[in-house]
Amino acid sequence: MPATVVIGAQWGDEGKGKVVDLLAERSEVVARYQGGNNAGHTIVAGDEVYKLHLVPSGILYPGTLCVIGNGTVVDPGALCAEIDGLEERGVSLETLRISGNAHLIMPYHVMLDGASEMKLGKFSIGTTRRGIGPCYQDKAARVGIRAQDLLDPKILVRKLEIALEAKNEILEKLYGLPRLAPADVAEDLLAHAERLRPFIADTALIIDRALRDGKRVLFEGAQGTMLDIDHGTYPFVTSSNPVAGAACTGTGIGPTRIDSVLGVTKAYVTRVGEGPFPTELDDDAGRHMLEQGNEFGTTTGRQRRCGWLDLVALRYAVRLSGMTQLALTKLDVLSGLDRVRLCVAYRDRDGARLTDFPYHQTVFHGCTPEYEEMAGWDEDLSGCRSLEDLPPRAREYVDAIAAAVEVPITLIGTGQGRHQVIDQVEV
Repeated sequence: MPATVVIGAQWGDEGKGKVVDLLAERSEVVARYQGGNNAGHTIVAGDEVYKLHLVPSGILYPGTLCVIGNGTVVDPGALCAEIDGLEERGVSLETLRISGNAHLIMPYHVMLDGASEMKLGKFSIGTTRRGIGPCYQDKAARVGIRAQDLLDPKILVRKLEIALEAKNEILEKLYGLPRLAPADVAEDLLAHAERLRPFIADTALIIDRALRDGKRVLFEGAQGTMLDIDHGTYPFVTSSNPVAGAACTGTGIGPTRIDSVLGVTKAYVTRVGEGPFPTELDDDAGRHMLEQGNEFGTTTGRQRRCGWLDLVALRYAVRLSGMTQLALTKLDVLSGLDRVRLCVAYRDRDGARLTDFPYHQTVFHGCTPEYEEMAGWDEDLSGCRSLEDLPPRAREYVDAIAAAVEVPITLIGTGQGRHQVIDQVEV
């Protein structure tokens, strides 16, 4: 049985939660490998809408083991609130496990994130101010607090004392913020520790055993390829690696254990926050995508920027993660547009035509899109359950995308509901 990585192929918000939710129905383990509660997955199950931020999407299926891997950064308060909210709605969390090596977001991380963005002013990156970046900074600097530290209060307090010695100087002298007392931070943290203690485990060993037993394992990331800290539109990126390779380091498995990589892309493009966006629209088509797609962030509620599907960036994402198949979400949103467009190339400031994604950020910032235009369609796609059900023009649009990126499209979203899909995914 395969191990499959599900990744975002754009700037996040592609509908990964719905895709993982669908595949979790036929899987035994779902593991989250990076990011934090700066991301969100919205899942519609019947009349119920679930907004998940840290808990893996498979939690809605009883018996599915859900793992928060070591590559994820965890805000203890946010996770406790999410767990409580799910339990209040009758969702069992008995199968949730948290890696003891996962780093914890501290109050000072959130304070530093917000203060840094404020200080940058018009040059701000547009983070969610959830403390994600500062937490990853401490991880790299080897002064981070990990989930396993919640199991030993003495070690926890000592680590907080060391961390706050430097952090308080920055908070007070650079940003004019109040100092934090290690004892107060520890007290709040230990209150969450009792709630989270039963979930902390050696998740790398758990996943290894599941794979050895032939169980189907899904690895889900947050954000998307174009927000990858190494390969995305730096510096307007997240602080971790959403690409498929990070599923290995973020959960503790070797690359030979991965069998397939399913990329998720919208039928158009959205982006939240700052940064370049060649196909961005400020016209009736863009407003159609915004309104029909309900393009507002799950975590922040921020309005998403909308644009035509960018095949140059999509081919780049396919290459970076070695995608073996694609899920195309929100095709239904484009219904009602007279014409639809696909960005097939860029033109740089000198007029040169680029079909490969430019490695130099200055070049990318100056790129304009070159489009291929196609006829649109008016039909309602919500009842389509096979490729044959699609209107001819919608089918032509799908086929053009698959041909351009040379990857089969095995899942197509035709509505907001859990099972409003054309599902031919190979897992």
